[in-house]
Amino acid sequence: MDNQPGRSVERSGGHGGAHGGAHGGGHSGAHGRPVPPSTVVRLPGYLRALDALAAEGVVLTSSDELAGRAGVNPAQLRKDLSFLGSYGRRGIGYDVAHLSEQVGTVLGLTTQRRVVIVGIGNLGHALANYSGFAERGFAVVGLVDADPAVVGTTVGGLVVQPFEGLRSLVSTTDASIGVIATPAAGAQVVCDALVEAGIGGILTFAPRALRVPDGVDVRAVDVASELAILAFHDQWRSATLA
Repeated sequence: MDNQPGRSVERSGGHGGAHGGAHGGGHSGAHGRPVPPSTVVRLPGYLRALDALAAEGVVLTSSDELAGRAGVNPAQLRKDLSFLGSYGRRGIGYDVAHLSEQVGTVLGLTTQRRVVIVGIGNLGHALANYSGFAERGFAVVGLVDADPAVVGTTVGGLVVQPFEGLRSLVSTTDASIGVIATPAAGAQVVCDALVEAGIGGILTFAPRALRVPDGVDVRAVDVASELAILAFHDQWRSATLA
Protein backbone atom coordinates (compact mmCIF):
# COMPACT_ATOMS: atom_id res chain seq x y z
CA MET A 1 0.00 0.00 0.00
CA ASP A 2 1.33 3.43 -0.87
CA ASN A 3 0.58 5.78 2.00
CA GLN A 4 1.80 8.98 0.36
CA PRO A 5 1.23 11.62 1.36
CA GLY A 6 1.75 10.49 4.91
CA ARG A 7 3.72 10.93 8.07
CA SER A 8 5.86 8.71 10.22
CA VAL A 9 4.59 8.33 13.76
CA GLU A 10 7.50 8.34 16.19
CA ARG A 11 7.55 6.25 19.31
CA SER A 12 6.71 7.73 22.66
CA GLY A 13 6.46 6.43 26.17
CA GLY A 14 3.59 5.26 28.29
CA HIS A 15 1.54 8.35 27.60
CA GLY A 16 1.74 7.69 23.89
CA GLY A 17 2.89 9.50 20.82
CA ALA A 18 0.39 11.07 18.49
CA HIS A 19 -0.18 11.81 14.88
CA GLY A 20 -3.07 14.20 14.54
CA GLY A 21 -3.83 13.47 10.90
CA ALA A 22 -6.39 15.98 9.70
CA HIS A 23 -6.96 17.12 13.25
CA GLY A 24 -3.49 18.39 14.08
CA GLY A 25 -4.83 21.81 15.09
CA GLY A 26 -7.10 20.42 17.78
CA HIS A 27 -10.80 19.62 17.99
CA SER A 28 -13.56 22.03 18.94
CA GLY A 29 -14.52 22.64 22.54
CA ALA A 30 -16.91 25.23 23.94
CA HIS A 31 -18.37 27.67 21.41
CA GLY A 32 -16.32 26.09 18.61
CA ARG A 33 -13.08 27.07 20.33
CA PRO A 34 -10.32 24.63 19.30
CA VAL A 35 -8.91 22.39 22.03
CA PRO A 36 -5.11 22.17 21.65
CA PRO A 37 -3.66 18.66 21.25
CA SER A 38 -1.61 19.17 24.43
CA THR A 39 -4.82 19.81 26.36
CA VAL A 40 -6.51 16.74 24.87
CA VAL A 41 -3.64 14.61 26.18
CA ARG A 42 -4.35 15.80 29.74
CA LEU A 43 -8.14 15.43 29.64
CA PRO A 44 -8.18 11.66 30.37
CA GLY A 45 -6.18 12.36 33.53
CA TYR A 46 -8.75 14.92 34.64
CA LEU A 47 -11.54 12.46 33.94
CA ARG A 48 -9.79 9.75 35.95
CA ALA A 49 -9.39 12.17 38.87
CA LEU A 50 -13.05 13.20 38.63
CA ASP A 51 -14.11 9.54 38.66
CA ALA A 52 -12.13 9.00 41.85
CA LEU A 53 -13.71 12.05 43.48
CA ALA A 54 -17.20 10.90 42.50
CA ALA A 55 -16.49 7.44 43.91
CA GLU A 56 -15.60 9.11 47.22
CA GLY A 57 -18.89 10.99 47.22
CA VAL A 58 -17.33 14.39 46.50
CA VAL A 59 -19.80 16.77 44.83
CA LEU A 60 -17.69 19.91 44.48
CA THR A 61 -13.93 20.16 44.03
CA SER A 62 -11.39 22.96 43.85
CA SER A 63 -8.88 23.46 41.07
CA ASP A 64 -6.10 22.77 43.58
CA GLU A 65 -7.60 19.42 44.59
CA LEU A 66 -8.35 18.32 41.04
CA ALA A 67 -4.97 19.47 39.74
CA GLY A 68 -3.18 17.63 42.54
CA ARG A 69 -4.96 14.39 41.73
CA ALA A 70 -4.28 14.80 38.02
CA GLY A 71 -0.61 15.65 38.52
CA VAL A 72 -0.66 19.13 36.98
CA ASN A 73 -0.48 22.63 38.43
CA PRO A 74 -3.76 24.48 39.11
CA ALA A 75 -3.06 27.21 36.54
CA GLN A 76 -2.62 24.62 33.80
CA LEU A 77 -5.81 22.84 34.80
CA ARG A 78 -7.84 26.06 34.77
CA LYS A 79 -6.46 26.95 31.34
CA ASP A 80 -7.26 23.50 29.97
CA LEU A 81 -10.79 23.51 31.33
CA SER A 82 -11.43 26.98 29.94
CA PHE A 83 -11.36 25.42 26.46
CA LEU A 84 -14.35 23.36 27.56
CA GLY A 85 -16.19 26.42 28.85
CA SER A 86 -15.65 25.34 32.46
CA TYR A 87 -14.30 28.11 34.64
CA GLY A 88 -15.53 26.96 38.03
CA ARG A 89 -17.20 29.24 40.55
CA ARG A 90 -15.05 31.37 42.81
CA GLY A 91 -15.27 30.13 46.37
CA ILE A 92 -17.23 27.05 45.29
CA GLY A 93 -15.16 25.23 42.68
CA TYR A 94 -16.22 22.72 40.06
CA ASP A 95 -19.28 20.50 40.06
CA VAL A 96 -17.72 17.02 39.79
CA ALA A 97 -20.58 15.35 37.90
CA HIS A 98 -21.08 18.22 35.45
CA LEU A 99 -17.37 18.60 34.72
CA SER A 100 -17.00 14.85 34.25
CA GLU A 101 -19.80 14.95 31.69
CA GLN A 102 -18.19 17.88 29.88
CA VAL A 103 -14.79 16.20 29.67
CA GLY A 104 -16.33 12.94 28.51
CA THR A 105 -18.29 14.73 25.81
CA VAL A 106 -15.25 16.55 24.45
CA LEU A 107 -13.29 13.29 24.42
CA GLY A 108 -16.07 11.60 22.49
CA LEU A 109 -16.81 9.09 25.24
CA THR A 110 -20.57 9.60 25.16
CA THR A 111 -20.77 7.47 22.01
CA GLN A 112 -19.69 3.83 22.00
CA ARG A 113 -16.51 3.24 19.98
CA ARG A 114 -15.95 -0.19 18.47
CA VAL A 115 -12.47 -1.66 18.60
CA VAL A 116 -10.65 -4.49 16.84
CA ILE A 117 -7.44 -5.96 18.26
CA VAL A 118 -4.81 -7.43 15.94
CA GLY A 119 -2.27 -9.78 17.52
CA ILE A 120 -3.67 -12.14 20.13
CA GLY A 121 -0.54 -13.09 22.02
CA ASN A 122 -0.07 -12.42 25.73
CA LEU A 123 -0.72 -8.68 25.34
CA GLY A 124 -3.65 -9.21 23.01
CA HIS A 125 -5.20 -11.66 25.47
CA ALA A 126 -4.87 -9.15 28.29
CA LEU A 127 -6.38 -6.34 26.22
CA ALA A 128 -9.28 -8.50 25.03
CA ASN A 129 -10.15 -9.31 28.64
CA TYR A 130 -9.68 -5.79 30.03
CA SER A 131 -12.93 -4.58 31.60
CA GLY A 132 -11.79 -0.96 31.65
CA PHE A 133 -12.57 -0.52 27.95
CA ALA A 134 -16.29 -1.10 28.45
CA GLU A 135 -16.32 1.28 31.41
CA ARG A 136 -15.16 4.06 29.07
CA GLY A 137 -17.55 3.19 26.27
CA PHE A 138 -15.18 1.13 24.14
CA ALA A 139 -16.51 -2.19 22.86
CA VAL A 140 -14.00 -4.77 21.66
CA VAL A 141 -15.89 -6.29 18.72
CA GLY A 142 -13.21 -8.25 16.92
CA LEU A 143 -9.95 -10.14 17.44
CA VAL A 144 -7.53 -10.97 14.62
CA ASP A 145 -4.36 -13.05 14.36
CA ALA A 146 -2.23 -14.53 11.58
CA ASP A 147 -1.31 -17.71 13.49
CA PRO A 148 -3.49 -20.67 12.40
CA ALA A 149 -3.09 -22.12 15.89
CA VAL A 150 -4.71 -19.01 17.39
CA VAL A 151 -7.40 -18.44 14.77
CA GLY A 152 -10.67 -20.03 15.85
CA THR A 153 -9.90 -19.92 19.56
CA THR A 154 -12.13 -17.92 21.88
CA VAL A 155 -10.68 -15.04 23.90
CA GLY A 156 -12.77 -12.66 25.98
CA GLY A 157 -15.93 -14.14 24.52
CA LEU A 158 -14.86 -13.51 20.91
CA VAL A 159 -13.64 -15.97 18.29
CA VAL A 160 -10.27 -14.97 16.83
CA GLN A 161 -10.55 -14.28 13.10
CA PRO A 162 -7.85 -14.75 10.41
CA PHE A 163 -5.82 -11.72 9.36
CA GLU A 164 -7.04 -11.97 5.76
CA GLY A 165 -10.57 -11.40 7.04
CA LEU A 166 -9.73 -8.06 8.70
CA ARG A 167 -11.42 -5.85 6.11
CA SER A 168 -14.65 -7.85 6.30
CA LEU A 169 -14.54 -7.86 10.11
CA VAL A 170 -14.15 -4.08 10.27
CA SER A 171 -17.01 -3.64 7.84
CA THR A 172 -19.44 -5.98 9.60
CA THR A 173 -18.68 -4.72 13.11
CA ASP A 174 -18.48 -1.03 12.14
CA ALA A 175 -15.22 -0.73 14.08
CA SER A 176 -13.47 2.64 13.98
CA ILE A 177 -10.42 1.98 16.18
CA GLY A 178 -7.72 -0.65 15.73
CA VAL A 179 -5.22 -1.87 18.32
CA ILE A 180 -1.90 -3.30 17.16
CA ALA A 181 -0.51 -5.84 19.65
CA THR A 182 1.89 -7.59 17.28
CA PRO A 183 5.69 -7.79 17.21
CA ALA A 184 7.40 -4.79 15.61
CA ALA A 185 8.30 -6.66 12.43
CA GLY A 186 4.70 -6.97 11.29
CA ALA A 187 3.32 -3.74 12.69
CA GLN A 188 3.46 -1.68 9.47
CA VAL A 189 1.70 -4.41 7.49
CA VAL A 190 -1.02 -4.53 10.13
CA CYS A 191 -1.24 -0.73 10.19
CA ASP A 192 -1.63 -0.60 6.40
CA ALA A 193 -4.34 -3.27 6.52
CA LEU A 194 -6.25 -1.39 9.22
CA VAL A 195 -6.11 1.83 7.21
CA GLU A 196 -7.23 0.03 4.04
CA ALA A 197 -10.12 -1.48 6.00
CA GLY A 198 -11.32 2.02 6.93
CA ILE A 199 -9.96 2.33 10.47
CA GLY A 200 -9.29 5.97 11.36
CA GLY A 201 -7.74 5.60 14.82
CA ILE A 202 -4.91 3.25 15.76
CA LEU A 203 -3.38 2.41 19.14
CA THR A 204 -0.07 0.59 18.72
CA PHE A 205 2.05 -1.24 21.26
CA ALA A 206 4.62 -2.30 18.65
CA PRO A 207 8.04 -0.68 19.30
CA ARG A 208 8.54 0.98 15.93
CA ALA A 209 7.49 4.09 14.04
CA LEU A 210 4.47 3.66 11.78
CA ARG A 211 3.69 5.48 8.56
CA VAL A 212 0.09 6.50 8.05
CA PRO A 213 -1.77 8.76 5.60
CA ASP A 214 -3.17 12.12 6.61
CA GLY A 215 -6.48 11.77 8.38
CA VAL A 216 -5.47 8.73 10.43
CA ASP A 217 -4.73 9.24 14.12
CA VAL A 218 -2.18 7.07 15.91
CA ARG A 219 -1.32 6.74 19.59
CA ALA A 220 1.84 4.82 20.39
CA VAL A 221 2.67 3.17 23.70
CA ASP A 222 6.19 1.91 24.39
CA VAL A 223 6.57 0.33 27.83
CA ALA A 224 10.25 -0.49 27.25
CA SER A 225 11.02 3.19 26.62
CA GLU A 226 9.31 4.14 29.86
CA LEU A 227 11.38 1.56 31.73
CA ALA A 228 14.52 2.96 30.12
CA ILE A 229 13.64 6.43 31.40
CA LEU A 230 13.09 5.02 34.89
CA ALA A 231 16.45 3.24 34.63
CA PHE A 232 18.10 6.57 33.81
CA HIS A 233 16.64 8.25 36.88
CA ASP A 234 17.41 5.22 39.07
CA GLN A 235 21.02 5.30 37.92
CA TRP A 236 21.45 8.95 38.84
CA ARG A 237 19.59 8.53 42.11
CA SER A 238 21.89 5.66 43.06
CA ALA A 239 24.95 7.72 42.10
CA THR A 240 23.76 10.61 44.27
CA LEU A 241 23.25 8.35 47.28
CA ALA A 242 26.63 6.63 46.85
